[in-house]
Amino acid sequence: MPAGKSLVKGLIIVIIGALLGTMVGELLGAYLPEGGVKNFFLKSITFGLDPATLNLHILALTFGLILKINVLTIIGIIGAAFILRKL
Repeated sequence: MPAGKSLVKGLIIVIIGALLGTMVGELLGAYLPEGGVKNFFLKSITFGLDPATLNLHILALTFGLILKINVLTIIGIIGAAFILRKL
């Protein structure tokens, strides 16, 4: 497989896994009782660039990227990589 296609495939794996992991985390957060288990699964690290606005009076552009990673996001990425590797 060419390097460009494997890079795109890897990026797709990371995005799908992160989305699925985050979705499962939000569902668990709604149903788990308060306590150590809920805190373990939902504690996240947030990093990125805060939104910045470029105002040109005719057009205003806002740029920014913030990533929120928790245990279930990592589990989702690993699970997506495992499933797509088997395909």
